[in-house]
Amino acid sequence: MRIAIIIIMLIASVVDISAQSDRRCIRSGNRQYRQQNFVKAEAEYRKAVSANSTNTQALYNLGCALMMQNKDSLATVQFEKAGRLEKDSKRKAMVYHNIGFICQNHRLYSEAIEAYKESLRNNPSDNETRYNLELCKRLNKSNKQQQKQQNKQNNDNKKKDDKKKKEEKNKSQQKNPEDQKQKMSKDNAEQLLNAAMQNEQATQRKVKEAQRAGKSKRLEKNW
Repeated sequence: MRIAIIIIMLIASVVDISAQSDRRCIRSGNRQYRQQNFVKAEAEYRKAVSANSTNTQALYNLGCALMMQNKDSLATVQFEKAGRLEKDSKRKAMVYHNIGFICQNHRLYSEAIEAYKESLRNNPSDNETRYNLELCKRLNKSNKQQQKQQNKQNNDNKKKDDKKKKEEKNKSQQKNPEDQKQKMSKDNAEQLLNAAMQNEQATQRKVKEAQRAGKSKRLEKNW
């Protein structure tokens, strides 16, 4: 019985030390954060998370320090962890407000809308979140209309290009038979010219042969 009590006391002591450690790191991180030393604040908050990975305050503050360094993707990861673990509704609303803010800055309006909605579900009286939600809805609608117009323009341009290519192909096909005809006529002319030249050469050979034959006859006659 005494051993069990000692073990329980030791466990409680370890838990208490761990809790003191993460709270101490959070306080240190908060001091750095207020002085805008966001890199040092991040380091302290990471120590707090290492000491207690379920400390939602440490996760949330770490996300804020990362966001102030424009490390938005890393900040979102920490906010999402805090959002899953946080039980306090107002703190949870703050977490999802920040997620919505990051998504809004990156023009991810659909994701921002969902985050702001979750924030308002936990804190319906937050007018700033409500304003951001309505703004994202309008921007998302405008963005979709612009995308639709851009897609229509791309389709129209594609149709024009296809039509132009088809016309050029038809024009080329219409032109090719004439080119082929001209090529055949040129080949025929060359063949006729070659034949004429061969005939002329043959005629000249015959004339020369006849002349040589005539001379031979005359010589034989003279003899």
